[in-house]
Amino acid sequence: MTATRFWRMGATPVPATEIGRLAREFEDAGWDGLAVGEAHGILPDPYVVLGAAAAATRELRLGTSVAVPLRHPLLAADAMATVQAFSGGRARFVIGRGDGAMKVLQRGPLPVAEFEDYLRALQGFLLGEDVEINGDVSSMSRLADIDPSLAVAKPDVSVAATGPRMIEVAARWADGIDFSVGADLDRLRRSIALAHEACERAGRDPATLSLGCYLQIAATDGDSDAAEAVRGLIITHARFSGNFSSRAAAVMERVLTAPRGGVARTGRPGELDFYPKEALEDEAVRRFGIIGPADECAERLQEIVDLGLSNVYIGTRSVGVDLDEENTLHIGREVLSRLG
Repeated sequence: MTATRFWRMGATPVPATEIGRLAREFEDAGWDGLAVGEAHGILPDPYVVLGAAAAATRELRLGTSVAVPLRHPLLAADAMATVQAFSGGRARFVIGRGDGAMKVLQRGPLPVAEFEDYLRALQGFLLGEDVEINGDVSSMSRLADIDPSLAVAKPDVSVAATGPRMIEVAARWADGIDFSVGADLDRLRRSIALAHEACERAGRDPATLSLGCYLQIAATDGDSDAAEAVRGLIITHARFSGNFSSRAAAVMERVLTAPRGGVARTGRPGELDFYPKEALEDEAVRRFGIIGPADECAERLQEIVDLGLSNVYIGTRSVGVDLDEENTLHIGREVLSRLG
């Protein structure tokens, strides 16, 4: 069985201008990867951040979680290939239909059929194929001819999925699937089974599709406020996971679509009240995430790892909180280190 890789994901580290230092700290704390999101107008450009992190690290894997289909697929593929080369082949990219990032532009997620076309084109560009879009053919096959330093293996592209239609699309075109269904073992098992069935329908060996998941973890060790580090991430993932009512979605809709929503200062610069408390009850936050002492977090995480997942993306910090990445570093040193 392939060893599981653990990725720090969540709000892009602040200050992003010091991402080299922060990435080295994550690497030293025991993390396998750093994944940053794509939310134009809210977060810095992910590919610029990842390029800087690549230059500052030796082993830390780098990628998006989650990229959104806003850029032309040729532009996205070019950015991904560049990060892959800068990192010496350490990149892995997760892409989804778009949620919060789309709402900033007053748009909804890309329809599944259109997302499939986007993903197929993205993979074609990364493979150096001629890709036809709306009757026009283009390619980025000349990239490595012009700059041989970019002649590296294609990065894996995975799909963030919660439901069967996206799982089907990923089985046809992606290198992996990462499930966003919380820490529920039964839901994860069902998702894995759906992925295997989708591979069979696509005529694909399930072993060629890497599987992963998204979790939100707060290692509290007696600190009752530590859960606040991941409350916003849980709200984000819960509102499209099918686990909870539509209240979280409705509350966050107002924040994301307002040009200045969520920027009320709560402390030093960067500390913000971005996620309204009323979006999700405390009980739901704790049910969806993994929150507790380090040993308990490690025990629950081990149960999920034992499902055979290749990549586990752990949300450790929401927008506006824990700017010092205390939860991230604590999980790396005290939770990941306990896993078998």
